[in-house]
Amino acid sequence: MESSMKKLARFFIQGILYLAPLTVTAYIIVLIFNFVDGILEDFLFVFMGLSIPGLGIIILILVLTTVGYLGQTIIATPIKRFAKRVIESVPILNVVYSAFSDLFSAFVGKEKKFNKPVMVLVNPISNLEKIGFLTERDLHLLGEREKVAVYFPHSYNFSGELFIVPVNQVRELKVNAGDIMKFVVSGGVAGLHETIDHTNHHV
Repeated sequence: MESSMKKLARFFIQGILYLAPLTVTAYIIVLIFNFVDGILEDFLFVFMGLSIPGLGIIILILVLTTVGYLGQTIIATPIKRFAKRVIESVPILNVVYSAFSDLFSAFVGKEKKFNKPVMVLVNPISNLEKIGFLTERDLHLLGEREKVAVYFPHSYNFSGELFIVPVNQVRELKVNAGDIMKFVVSGGVAGLHETIDHTNHHV
């Protein structure tokens, strides 16, 4: 009984947390509308002898739109720049942030990357194939001219796989480790940057 009451109480609190922001926002908008509409109605009636019901909602929409525009441009830009500088100053945080930023941009950004589904033959003997997404064609920085990057997402999870392989089948990549980390974590979306040494060696 006590456990059920705790669950109900938790659901009740969650309901408040979900509805409170919407309720407060709606309440503030109604207050602003009544205030603006009252002032405009009095002003127009006293000075111009006019009465235009609902004019306040039009003014309110224009004001909120203007504030939103300023928030996304003039106000938001300095904040974004400051946050970016802070993130770039922390190496590990920079790698994770950049990778996830590129990953999200690949889904909803202008340059979508996860829009080329492919079928890859992974075992010619059993004709086993896997479905993935082609994320990068140019892998010359890895010393690969005839290969492409294909991302295989795990079902219902965000994780990776660890393989124990023969040492003679492993090649060391003379590419910046941070770039490779972002490239892998982002599913090949982050891209690779030019480095000094492009040669590959067996481990």
